[in-house]
Amino acid sequence: MRQFQFSFKGKEALVRELRKINQWSRTKIYSHMLFQVFMEDPDRETAGLVMDEIKKELPEAMVFGCSTNGQVMNGELSKHKVGITCTVFEYPTTRVQIMQYELTTETEEAVTADLLRILSENDWVTAIELLVTIRGMSMTGFSDRLRDARSDIAIFGGGAFNADMNSDDACVFSSVGGYAERGVIFVLMGGEDLHVETTYITGWKPLGRELEITRVKDSVLYEIEKRPAYDTYFRYLNIENDEHFFENTLEFPFIFDHNGIQLLRAPTASMGNGALLMTSDMYEGDMARIAYGDPETILREVANGIRKLNRFAPEVIKLYSCGARRTFWGTEVSRETAPFQLLAPTSGFFTSGEFLRTKGHLNQHNVTLVVGALREGEAPEHSTMPSLEDAGMSFSGRVSMVNRLATFIQAATEELEAANRKLGTMAISDGMTRLYNRMEIQRRITEAVKEPTQSVSLIMMDVDDFKKVNDTYGHAEGDQVLIRLAEMLKRTIDKSAPGGVAGRWGGEEFMVLLQGIDQTRASELAEQMRVNFSEIEFGLCGHRTMSLGVAEFRPGETADAFAMRVDDRLYKAKKSGKNCVVCE
Repeated sequence: MRQFQFSFKGKEALVRELRKINQWSRTKIYSHMLFQVFMEDPDRETAGLVMDEIKKELPEAMVFGCSTNGQVMNGELSKHKVGITCTVFEYPTTRVQIMQYELTTETEEAVTADLLRILSENDWVTAIELLVTIRGMSMTGFSDRLRDARSDIAIFGGGAFNADMNSDDACVFSSVGGYAERGVIFVLMGGEDLHVETTYITGWKPLGRELEITRVKDSVLYEIEKRPAYDTYFRYLNIENDEHFFENTLEFPFIFDHNGIQLLRAPTASMGNGALLMTSDMYEGDMARIAYGDPETILREVANGIRKLNRFAPEVIKLYSCGARRTFWGTEVSRETAPFQLLAPTSGFFTSGEFLRTKGHLNQHNVTLVVGALREGEAPEHSTMPSLEDAGMSFSGRVSMVNRLATFIQAATEELEAANRKLGTMAISDGMTRLYNRMEIQRRITEAVKEPTQSVSLIMMDVDDFKKVNDTYGHAEGDQVLIRLAEMLKRTIDKSAPGGVAGRWGGEEFMVLLQGIDQTRASELAEQMRVNFSEIEFGLCGHRTMSLGVAEFRPGETADAFAMRVDDRLYKAKKSGKNCVVCE
């Protein structure tokens, strides 16, 4: 595999570069020649000119490209508005195919279905590089459908962008589909000698406690913990809702777990109603934290990524880096991209969103650096790790002040959250039996019968002659009876009625709430509990028995009336001679 990189400096200079490649190719054997064009402005004329000249000079070459927020050439941020790479695949077994579609909310299902069909018919495909126009469009459905692609296929790429980060204008283009303002390009690659390795780098650290996303629609985040989303930035960071909002929040995106990995999302604007316009979709019910970007932490993660890729021994590296990272770094953005050039020719662009398939899911990233590495043939047995100092990546060994503070805040937050969880558990639990207390089991019964869509049943039980146990053998023995009864209830519910819950109703009385279980099945469970308890041998008082009542919820009755009915069944069990189950 061989790669040529150069900037577009006009038609004549382009032709000279293309003829150099043409002259080189005449003495070489290769299977495919693939040009990728990056340009900061969505310019139909420039895209057409470049594709036309490539076709004239190298008729068999394939071309694809998109508009960007800047391009990386030879690992560095390019000073020119248009960059071009030419990747030459030299192995005859390597195969490359470009597909282009119009992509809108209305067409995304058909597009992904057609791609999946093609993949099922072509088992040679092992990687897909994608370029897509995504501004103003939810990509959740698009990404979710592509998880059905064959599990061994790597997918990576980025969203077309614009030099003006506030503009939605973008384009993709290719030699098979031309110029499109709304579209997606898939570059299918494969063959037995083509190898692909992917990874992603964030470097942002979570801060503070988890916050629940309580209202969101696609990329508009309305509420966090039932308060306007903007309040989070003002409350915790004192960031005003003014013209500097984007720059001030850039260092503090949200970080949350999704599909088994951590994703970042940065707000691009705060709306008048307190909602935040995010860089990509978020998901209701997810738990997010504010994260902080620290340069040294980011560079350490870059170094780890380079060490990983070094073992792969790439011949070409493709970078898809969020435009927000370029803004974060400013003029020093090449500090995190240049080190990759130590391994192999490195090119890429700054995106409106990054895509990477991880753990079977195609995820849309933000504020993230996605890396795709390519190689033809087997990796050498021994590869020397280049000196990262050659790319200005020297680490003193000291942890930065910001990193230490972030670690301290995170550790303190985790300790506080653990303490709060313990307090929360204590507030709803019975101290002796560890079952739910009276207040909590009552609350759960009330919730269960509000608008039931399935059967709801109660089992209420009382240890027979429990006062005699306390009076004869002491309260310590009585406590053991209650504790082991509670343990038996947990085991029986876990095994025979998953989803059921038990609580201590008071003294030696216990209540079990069963949802999706009718009275007949509840009576069978009650009998099972009665037998299980009677088989327990206690240290001093030997075997004990209990009486049980069973009732099923009747539409229209209150939770209190329901509890009184099961209590009446228990009373009848006691009157019937104890050690029995009574139902309606």
